[in-house]
Amino acid sequence: MEQELLWRGGIFLGVLARMAALEAWLPRRVRSLDRSRRWPTNLGLTVLNTLALRGLAIALPLLAIGAALDAEAQGWGLFNRLDWPASVELVLAVLILDLAIWAQHLVTHKVPLFWRFHRVHHADRDMDVTTGFRFHPVEILASMGLKIGLVYLLGPAALAVLVFEIMLSATALFSHSNLALPAPVDRVLRLVLVTPDMHRVHHSVHRAEHDSNYGFCLSLWDRIFRTYVPEPKAGHDGMTVGLQWQDDRPARLGWLLALPFFRR
Repeated sequence: MEQELLWRGGIFLGVLARMAALEAWLPRRVRSLDRSRRWPTNLGLTVLNTLALRGLAIALPLLAIGAALDAEAQGWGLFNRLDWPASVELVLAVLILDLAIWAQHLVTHKVPLFWRFHRVHHADRDMDVTTGFRFHPVEILASMGLKIGLVYLLGPAALAVLVFEIMLSATALFSHSNLALPAPVDRVLRLVLVTPDMHRVHHSVHRAEHDSNYGFCLSLWDRIFRTYVPEPKAGHDGMTVGLQWQDDRPARLGWLLALPFFRR
């Protein structure tokens, strides 16, 4: 478990540093708010979410990777009953887990109670690498609960869960970054992965656009389920990111934590 934390933490910090440097060098859009006003809040949420997950690990010792090890020891889950090659199981597990996260994301937009918490993510008036981990602690805990349940049902190898967790974390940072990719590179990449331009459409203030492009990692689910929107109507330079009401309050940590309980 300690090695898992080192692997995930090291890769997360490495990708964060590289994407922050790249988007500062090649920014896609002009910022509405300076990073000095937004980043402490977004990083503060990350600290709170990490503490919340550590607390969950005390109350429920087996998080996603621990659940995979437990499921293997108990012989629980689909893959533990099948004698398939490890490589096949790994690919299938990553695909199924990514589809589950896509479906969870869609549900957070469709169910009013879940949207109350998810709008903390969408209230960011700018999109950059730190938006990729800007979530309310309640949503983070619910997401982990979903993954634990799915891991027990599937019975994937712990390595497959670790690979997925690292992929999800790294691609969330990438897809939310304010990075200007060359158009030909973006077109090729989004055939497989969610690119910053593709996911930025999802952060539009317009309902038809933010109810699209739900993927964090793989782009195929939005194409399969016809929720893919290639470009915002106003263009990437003209679109407005955030919620329909725009002010400086979403840059304040205390206000964000209370946002799900506001009538808005």
